[in-house]
Amino acid sequence: METLLPRRGVIISLIFFLLKFSTAIEIPPSVQQVPTIIKQSKVQVAFPFDEYFQIECEAKGNPEPIFTWTKDDNPFYFTDPRIITSNNSGTFRIPNEGHISHFQGKYRCFASNKLGIAMSEEIEFIVPSVPKFPKENIDPLEVEEGDPIVLPCNPPKGLPPLHIYWMNIELEHIEQDERVYMSQKGDLYFANVEEKDSRNDYCCFAAFPRLRTIVQKMPMKLTVNSLKHANDSSSSTEIGSKANSIKQRKPRLLLPPTESGSESSITILKGETLLLECFAEGLPTPQVDWNKIGGDLPKGRETKENYGKTLKIENVSYQDKGNYRCTASNFLGTATHDFHVIVEEPPRWTKKPQSAVYSTGSNGILLCEAEGEPQPTIKWRVNGSPIDNHPFAGDVVFPREVSFTNLQPNHTAVYQCEASNVHGTILANANINIVDVRPLIQTEDEENYATVVGYSAFLHCEFFASPEAIVSWQKVEEAKPLEGRRYHIYENGTLQINRTTEEDAGSYSCWVENSIGKTAVTANLDIRNATKLRVSPKNPRIPKLHMLELHCESKCDAHLKHSLKLSWSKDGEAFEINGTEDGRIIIDGANLTISNITLEDQGIYCCSAHTDLDSAADITQVTVLDVPDPPENLHLSERQNRSVRLTWEAGDDHNSNISEYIVEFEGNKEEPGRWEELTRVQGKKTTVILPLAPFVRYQFRVIAMNEVGRSQPSQPSDHHETPPAAPDRNPQNIRVQASQPKEMIIKWEPLKSMEQNGPGLEYRVTWKPQGAPVEWEEETVTNHTLRVMTPAVYAPYDVKVQAINQLGSGPDPQSVTLYSGEDYPDTAPVIHGVDVINSTLVKVTWSTIPKDRVHGRLKGYQINWWKTKSLLDGRTHPKEVNVLKFSGQRNSGMVPSLDAFSEFHLTVLAYNSKGAGPESEPYIFQTPEGVPEQPTFLKVIKVDKDTATLSWGLPKKLNGKLTGYLLQYQIINDTYEIGELNDINITTPSKPSWHLSNLNATTRYKFYLRACTSKGCGKPITEESSTLGEGKYAGLYDDISTQGWFIGLMCAIALLTLVLLTVCFVKRNRGGKYSVKEKEDLHPDPEIQSVKDETFGEYSDSDEKPLKGSLRSINRDMQPTESADSLVEYGEGDHGLFNEDGSFIGAYAGSKEKGSVESNGSSTATFPLRA
Repeated sequence: METLLPRRGVIISLIFFLLKFSTAIEIPPSVQQVPTIIKQSKVQVAFPFDEYFQIECEAKGNPEPIFTWTKDDNPFYFTDPRIITSNNSGTFRIPNEGHISHFQGKYRCFASNKLGIAMSEEIEFIVPSVPKFPKENIDPLEVEEGDPIVLPCNPPKGLPPLHIYWMNIELEHIEQDERVYMSQKGDLYFANVEEKDSRNDYCCFAAFPRLRTIVQKMPMKLTVNSLKHANDSSSSTEIGSKANSIKQRKPRLLLPPTESGSESSITILKGETLLLECFAEGLPTPQVDWNKIGGDLPKGRETKENYGKTLKIENVSYQDKGNYRCTASNFLGTATHDFHVIVEEPPRWTKKPQSAVYSTGSNGILLCEAEGEPQPTIKWRVNGSPIDNHPFAGDVVFPREVSFTNLQPNHTAVYQCEASNVHGTILANANINIVDVRPLIQTEDEENYATVVGYSAFLHCEFFASPEAIVSWQKVEEAKPLEGRRYHIYENGTLQINRTTEEDAGSYSCWVENSIGKTAVTANLDIRNATKLRVSPKNPRIPKLHMLELHCESKCDAHLKHSLKLSWSKDGEAFEINGTEDGRIIIDGANLTISNITLEDQGIYCCSAHTDLDSAADITQVTVLDVPDPPENLHLSERQNRSVRLTWEAGDDHNSNISEYIVEFEGNKEEPGRWEELTRVQGKKTTVILPLAPFVRYQFRVIAMNEVGRSQPSQPSDHHETPPAAPDRNPQNIRVQASQPKEMIIKWEPLKSMEQNGPGLEYRVTWKPQGAPVEWEEETVTNHTLRVMTPAVYAPYDVKVQAINQLGSGPDPQSVTLYSGEDYPDTAPVIHGVDVINSTLVKVTWSTIPKDRVHGRLKGYQINWWKTKSLLDGRTHPKEVNVLKFSGQRNSGMVPSLDAFSEFHLTVLAYNSKGAGPESEPYIFQTPEGVPEQPTFLKVIKVDKDTATLSWGLPKKLNGKLTGYLLQYQIINDTYEIGELNDINITTPSKPSWHLSNLNATTRYKFYLRACTSKGCGKPITEESSTLGEGKYAGLYDDISTQGWFIGLMCAIALLTLVLLTVCFVKRNRGGKYSVKEKEDLHPDPEIQSVKDETFGEYSDSDEKPLKGSLRSINRDMQPTESADSLVEYGEGDHGLFNEDGSFIGAYAGSKEKGSVESNGSSTATFPLRA
């Protein structure tokens, strides 16, 4: 919601106008008028540390006033050359030089011109003397213990206030208590002296802070003689007791002094502080109490100080007058004194005479009334002289008023009213000016004003007129007076237009007319658009410790943007301009950010906008959310063997409704102190019946949840213990652990502590061969495992497990089927054949083994193969056995990633959970030729303007007999077009270079080189280079290999390559992944399409070694026309094995038999067929 705030300046202006109507009319300086005193001094003190003393008197008038002074009602002339005066001013200065005490007195200033004389109030100039104690010899004082005494101070007179202190010569204060008291006059009173009061340095100090002076009285010596009426053998306690009993006496008042009698009068001025003091001597020390006779002491304004000896009443009023009594008492008697308090008051105005402007022939009146106690007397003066001396007729003078009839210009004068009583005098000047002039408009012509739509506009037309004038306003283009309820003209001429609209803009004329004449001015009004605000988000709900971000969007008139100021407040209290010092609250103009918000931060946030003409504000209610307080007052009722009712009271939800309660319990004998969840209850409920288990000593607690999170747990409930019972359930997950042949190790999940229901838990296990007509065998155990020997291998058995305790058995158990231990398969499959799919992929088929020869659950078949020799050079290879597993009952499988143009041996075996059976007879097969890998490098070793010489290296894998190379090249200048591809067949495989001629000069070429066998050409290697221009840079490459920069560049490249290879090696050995699909898409193999429906097995290498021609080579250097049966790395196990539709197809693994030569290997990998 947006709220428009009234413009502060508008309110101030309106108040100013209204006040002005009730005060005297201000006469323009250009109009002749009597003097008016506008500034004067009050009491002036000549402090010795001031450079000069200034007595002020300033006045205005037309003609310019002339100033004169009186001192003590006698004319005062500036005859002393030290006095400094100012032109056109009554103020004068007295320098602080030499003797100035003769300037002390009461001064009055008179300002006069031909029309009248103004008179100031009395100005007292005080020249204080330096206070001093008189030099005197003070006789020592001697007194007996228990007697009273008074040490007089008699401080010198000086400029008040006066502060008195009693101290010793070390400037340590004399301690005051119920027995010792310093009076308001400064005397030190002892109600009864003690021996410890003896000292020779009682000093009275008088401080005059306004004079910055402290003076000291000569030290006084006081000796207290101890009384000893007992024998020397008497103890000190007895001596003191006897002495005190002799001196004991009833109270006698020392303050007020005895000569004042039993009562005295005190006069106090209204508003001042009343101090009444009472002090009595006696033994024991008297206690002083105060009361008001016939009334109560004023509550809140009265205090008793100095151990009750002083009654203090602040801000005295007439209600405080009356009789006050002080009573001093001890157990021997009392003494009293009555104070008659009289409250009086200096004169004060109730009706102060007001200056006025009249026209010729009019009537007037001056009123002057004052109050005070005693009642003030009032005297009238005219131009500083008694009114009786005034020569004009027609004036009627009464004590409290002066009336005029048929005023004439010569009535112009300054009237003074003076009210006085014994406590002071007050004086007021009232100017009577008789003026006849045409209206004078004091507001500038063509003044510009602005306001916003909907606000009030104030157009000023301040004027002075005598006789009285009539003011009218009109819009310039309409030329007729404004009428309607929206317009209001004040007495001072100001026009107020309420609820302004855009149509109110324009020029207005103000006309002022009286009987002498008329005058006009023009005012221009502009209407602006109102400022608008919107705070977002509206009424946010913020979790505790989160961040609150508020934005204040503002829109204001373009003319007001320079004055637009935004501010933020919370609950009516403004933020600092930049937020808090700790940075938790940050204010950045229109943005307010609070970090780590707390519950104290919630409230109403207001963004306020202020311009030169208007204000606006918008608010948002910020609610801080927190987790609930913990539930309270948990109570258990309806206690049963298997249930109990739990009731609780909700804690404070902290502005977010409780969604649910979590009931937790503790009682697990195996894990004492561990709380577990028992149930959950909807947030509106605070009671629940809890299901319980037997044989548990429960304790409960409750946690409340709301959208913010969980509360802290409640305090635990009382304990509730349930009786034991037979088990309610039997063990679950009955299974056979890996066993030896003809053996079953039966295991199950034991019952938890909360499921046992009673003491003495055991398990009854029964079993028999499945389907056999024999009795169940039985055994009872306390743990959760049982070993049973069986006559047959991998035979099915029916098994039951039942829980029992001291109170009975659990329910009838369900039977489960378990198998006795497995043995190894005892026969091998027969290989039917190996079909060569391409140079790296074959399909193997075999016959499955009979079910009775498996001796367990068949898990699958395993193919072992190893490379025996290369058909390219006839070189034999050490035996490195690779393993590929196929899960399930099957008779064929694909073997991928073979070396081309090589001879292999292959065997097949069956395996179950126990392990692998015997291998089949080895089957020998050969792989055909394939295409070569790309050459290892291609370099342009020499270039001229129309020739280039290229050199290359053999492929790492030939994959057959090399028949030659295919060299291709084309122009690739810096355009989007490329030139025609030129082919050169190189039929000499042993030649590692070629010289090209007939090239274009200054042209960039791209070269492609492929190695070829009878099966085709492999993947190309490329290089780019440019020919030279005519005669320029010829033979540039002749000596490049000997250049230092070239050698350094080659070394840097070699080092970087080594680092990258090392990183790749480490990452791949950690099992890094890459996408086979992406590899296959980049390097499609047309041969693989014919076998895309075949499946592969699981490959593993027990020593983590790859096939000859390692997996890393397979992954890194895939040929463009090779099959896409590359191995993707994977972890151990049967996972990651899928064919094209995502179904399980098998796993591929490699192992190395004894005696094999170790090669650099890589981690195992899976390799789905490319679609």
